[in-house]
Amino acid sequence: MLSLDERFALLEEDLLADPPAFIMTRELPFAIFRYDPRIPEESEWKVRHRIQLLATQIQNRTGQPVPILSLADLFWQSIEQSEDLESLYELEKSHSFEEAERQVHKYLSDPDFLPLCDLLCREERRLPASTRVLFLVHATVFAPHAYRVSALFEQLHRSFRTPAVLFYPGSWDHTLNYMGLRSDDQTLGSYRVKIYGRES
Repeated sequence: MLSLDERFALLEEDLLADPPAFIMTRELPFAIFRYDPRIPEESEWKVRHRIQLLATQIQNRTGQPVPILSLADLFWQSIEQSEDLESLYELEKSHSFEEAERQVHKYLSDPDFLPLCDLLCREERRLPASTRVLFLVHATVFAPHAYRVSALFEQLHRSFRTPAVLFYPGSWDHTLNYMGLRSDDQTLGSYRVKIYGRES
């Protein structure tokens, strides 16, 4: 397994290619950069700092924008525009955290509300045409089970054109394991994109 430094070096090299070398298909121009926030040298704050530095380096070397978008911001937008937060708090108090989390999952994935994929596509339309790559951060907001990251790629297939890298907090256990929370009996996520931080 590559070290964090080696992963960032490989990602930087791929981002300097034109188009970015991680793109496997035009229908899904994404990559995943895995890091494990449970490991001190890959802590959330350290990785966020490295992401900011990388964005600046790529922007300076290519002359093209490298915006950083918080998935946490989209998470809260979906909730707030679907239903007021007070109602969600009341649901948790009167029933359980698990029930409230199931409701949040509906907001993030059900077309009757304001799904995460729709919000992300809306943000993409606001990006400059010259955008080199979009960095997606703060995916820890979905823990423990509010939303499956693999579902985002399924929903964005053929509808997203900007090269993007999702910084994924988790371990590698034959596949991506979000925050190390997946049990052996849970369904494996399906990812058809390049992953920085896998066994090979």
